[in-house]
Amino acid sequence: MKKNKLLIKLLIFAVFTAMLSLPANAGIGELVSSKTDVFDKPILDPPSSFDLRDVGGDNFVTGIRNQGSYGTCWTFGTMASLEGNLLMTGNWAAAGETGEPDLSERHLDWWNGFNTYNNDDDPGGGGLTVHEGGDFRVSSAYITRGEGAIREIDAPYSGISTPPARDDQSYHHYYVKDIEWFVAEPDLSNINTIKNIIMTKGVISTALCYSSSYLHNYGSYYAHYQPPSSSSDPNHGIAIVGWDDSKITPAPQPGAWLCKNSWGNWGPENGYFWISYYDKHCGQHPEMGAVSFQDVDFEPYNTIYYHDYHGWRDTFTGYSEIFNAFTVTEEDEAIVAVSFFNAVDDVDYTVKIYDDFDGDTLQNLLTTASGTIDYTGFHTITLSEPIYLSIGDDFYVYLDLSDGGIPFDRTSDVPVLLGSSSKTIVESAASPGESYYKDGSTWKDLYDYDFSDPSWDGTANFCVKALSGEYIYYEPDLDCNGNLDWAEVEPGSTVFGQFTVENVGEPDSYLSWEVQSYPDWGTWVFDPDGGSGLLEGNSIDVIVKITVPDETNKDFTGEVVLVNSENPDNTCVIDVSLATPLSHSVTFFELLAQKFPILTKIIEIMFG
Repeated sequence: MKKNKLLIKLLIFAVFTAMLSLPANAGIGELVSSKTDVFDKPILDPPSSFDLRDVGGDNFVTGIRNQGSYGTCWTFGTMASLEGNLLMTGNWAAAGETGEPDLSERHLDWWNGFNTYNNDDDPGGGGLTVHEGGDFRVSSAYITRGEGAIREIDAPYSGISTPPARDDQSYHHYYVKDIEWFVAEPDLSNINTIKNIIMTKGVISTALCYSSSYLHNYGSYYAHYQPPSSSSDPNHGIAIVGWDDSKITPAPQPGAWLCKNSWGNWGPENGYFWISYYDKHCGQHPEMGAVSFQDVDFEPYNTIYYHDYHGWRDTFTGYSEIFNAFTVTEEDEAIVAVSFFNAVDDVDYTVKIYDDFDGDTLQNLLTTASGTIDYTGFHTITLSEPIYLSIGDDFYVYLDLSDGGIPFDRTSDVPVLLGSSSKTIVESAASPGESYYKDGSTWKDLYDYDFSDPSWDGTANFCVKALSGEYIYYEPDLDCNGNLDWAEVEPGSTVFGQFTVENVGEPDSYLSWEVQSYPDWGTWVFDPDGGSGLLEGNSIDVIVKITVPDETNKDFTGEVVLVNSENPDNTCVIDVSLATPLSHSVTFFELLAQKFPILTKIIEIMFG
């Protein structure tokens, strides 16, 4: 017992000492911006109440907005999360912006790609009606393909009745590198995960089925509770900015989320209200209940290569290995990241980029990355080094997910308005040779897959993207050292040699090289016979195996030529010299066979 008390005292002392080591004014935002993220997986439970508007005196919630009479609540719920994350990370100010983050709901409303005004996969076709609803999957498709988000001053909401320009040189684009979906679970077994995400990543988007019958006026605040037994779907998108475990609501038990609405200074708390932890949809709906838009950054990428215009519409189960094929079309590129959706929590991933696909096999691996993703959603994986590609180059992004299948885009039905029983079909489009899945040992084109609904056939693509960064090309320079010189080599025997390949180019350059030619006598094997990603100042040993021609008294000469794969004028040469003796040496056993052939046969039989 005394030992236990001593351990407890030591633990308390350690925690107290750690707290003293923090700056007196340190808030959650400072911890996050310094990448500490001490609350990512805390040992202790989150506090019983929390408010992003006051974290040690810092505010991480942008002002109350007003959607007016338009069905654009989901755009405000989306941007509230992005804006909160920009406040928390400091990326808004770091981009040179002034004031609080303010992103354009109008641009998302018009250019989301799911409506009758614009769908690149079905120009002039059907879809949602502008201003009449959407959801956070729609928002994620718009954001992850790089359509937005842009600033409010780029496309002000005051002009909501008319479409803004799709793009303009004056626009500032903000990209979301990670989007995660959470469910608290009916027994609230996962509620602390949502709370921790709010504390570390900021405002979370959510939804409810708003009805006056579910809303109770407690005088100083409004509280909403839709019983789980209700069958009504969500009809209003909002955002969660905090919680209070003891908050009284119409639910049987206390506890509620503090929520930000988009109806101006509505209610006793001027735009804020509370929703019970036990509400049917808030924190519970799998697609709308708790969505966190994270790692929002100002124009981190130049080009986004994708085929999934509408993002995650379904999940391809029964298969784990897929790839998307892309071609560099506009300018030389440096691929710096890969992104994808995963459909379940706790997934191991492997990403690879290949240079070639011959119809059966992916070839010439350029880079690989692997790891584990904790939560369902969209995630961006930064590569360890850029992959430099030229105009016209094809490249292939491979993905293997350990569980949950592969999210993909296809023609799908989308709610006309949140809570509406009617839905509309939004057409997606695909082409042969874009997305492939591995069936056993065979790669098959997803374009040819027969779905249960024939209207989906030929419309599907996997949600895997490649992202390019600033193209800063550092010139590599191929050099090789060593020689291949053998004397008195037995004809027909095998010899081994070695030489070194080195990149002596500019700092931070990467060399791709290959064996271009070698002598036409003998049989040659090089290990390796080429490579990529050789950083300046680094070298690699090449082992050479030669089966010598069965010729005596012969001098063989020549050279091995290596070439920089990206610059055919950059070569290096390894000289080769090999000589066989005047006559073939006779072993003792061969001499015995000549003199005593019968004895030789007996020995062979006895000793196998």
